[in-house]
Amino acid sequence: SEMTMNNCYTTSDLSLAAYLSMKGLALKKATKVANGRFEFTLEDPNDIGESLSLEYINSDFSKFDNQIRLVKKLLYTK
Repeated sequence: SEMTMNNCYTTSDLSLAAYLSMKGLALKKATKVANGRFEFTLEDPNDIGESLSLEYINSDFSKFDNQIRLVKKLLYTK
């Protein structure tokens, strides 16, 4: 879940948070919430988090992350 609010961008996706950080959004807070998921809040003073998240989805970084997940899944299915 992604959300833009008060010049911040919040996501529970670790890979997206890393991508946004690489693109210049400063990580403000990283917490583990009650349901066991993570929540990352990044500073987004120019409101570019939403467009960067779309850029991420279409990037090689996203494809690489998906491959990592598939390989990891193989390890746990044996």
